[in-house]
Amino acid sequence: MKKERVPLTPEAKSTVKIIFLTLFLDLVGFSIIFPLFPSLASHYLEVDGDNFFLRLIFDFIATITGGELGSAQKQLVLFGGVLGGLYSFLQFIAAPLWGTLSDRIGRRPVLLISVAGLALSYLLWFFSGSFTLLILARFIGGIMGGNISTATAVIGDITQRENRASGMAFVGIAFATGFIIGPALGGLTGMIRFDLILPDLVSLGVNPFSGPAALAFILSAINFFWVWAKFKETLPEEKRGKAENFRSFNPVKLLKPLPYPGINLTNFGYFLFLMAFSGMEFTLTFLAAERLSYSSMENAYMFIFIGVILALFQGGYVRRKAHQVGEKRMALQGLIAVIPGLFILSKANSSFALYGGLFFLALGSSMIVPCLTSLVSLYTPSEEQGRSLGIFRSLGALARVIGPFLASIIYWRADATLLYQIGALFVIIPILLISRLPAPTFKEAQ
Repeated sequence: MKKERVPLTPEAKSTVKIIFLTLFLDLVGFSIIFPLFPSLASHYLEVDGDNFFLRLIFDFIATITGGELGSAQKQLVLFGGVLGGLYSFLQFIAAPLWGTLSDRIGRRPVLLISVAGLALSYLLWFFSGSFTLLILARFIGGIMGGNISTATAVIGDITQRENRASGMAFVGIAFATGFIIGPALGGLTGMIRFDLILPDLVSLGVNPFSGPAALAFILSAINFFWVWAKFKETLPEEKRGKAENFRSFNPVKLLKPLPYPGINLTNFGYFLFLMAFSGMEFTLTFLAAERLSYSSMENAYMFIFIGVILALFQGGYVRRKAHQVGEKRMALQGLIAVIPGLFILSKANSSFALYGGLFFLALGSSMIVPCLTSLVSLYTPSEEQGRSLGIFRSLGALARVIGPFLASIIYWRADATLLYQIGALFVIIPILLISRLPAPTFKEAQ
């Protein structure tokens, strides 16, 4: 007998909205820089070429490439892979610290500290005339962006076992929209040249990329004051310091199999898919710049297109048909749709072909992520939802470290054609894993 879904209370809904915005802005802060990487790296090489950290990165690139740096374009791809991976790695490391601290002192102070820290990182980016300040800004942003574990714990605090999966769904939506809106906003605001509008401030560090930084700072400042005014503590004092901490600094412990049929295959299928997808997502702007000479604005249009397709299919087909079709079957449909998308992109030499490949990728992703998230919840008993979904998202963060870095190396050693074809073939592995999934057992998690 199917149990009725318990709706969220009005107070819980209000809290979910605050957490949604917090997570959304975390992901926007991470991805807003994506379309700027090619021009950003060129800029700092020109104005701050002797910078210690800049030389350190390119020395590292020389080491992993055997001293053969190749073309300038390929160097920029590897540069972007290192700088982008740093942010995700810091999030992966910082998340257990914020989660443990919030268990001890409460969710509200941790959220306020981390959101204020994000605002500070964007303010530093605004004045990052030197590469050192840019690195410092991204370092602070990565650490503060690790508050994902705290934000997720809030959802666990305010939901019951019957509506836990419903509440956690908002976390997935925030992730998906943040990764799409961030690059789009980066491309659009990258056209705002504060260094030309306010030339007197260039001596203070205002640079060609201060526009995206300004928007990110404003959004984070609004978020801080909203959390301050609206967010009520969800962890009572009597419960603090009693929750068991399942997060670990040790990736081996994090990847330790869970004792529930189906969940480990789902987790690793998601991890492998996201490695391939994030590698594509990261190198996409380089491909567009190299083959089609796309500007930051044209890069923004690409991500807006992806966002529209995702919204249409997730809000329509996936939301209405996932239960009828079945989460496993729909996830497989999405994985299969990604393959032709990657093959089309591997040969894309026109905007028509590029957008055709992006359509299949967005279509596939719209089905894969929500359905795999739902499967993790369905395979897990109610009392273990937070732990399982936490590991699921942590593997996602780890994939977004490894995927872009490996993709950058392949892009350098070969080209986009081979990279995307390897990615298409690689997706076959998660297809095989997901196809072996059993029927969910823990129906109470629905």
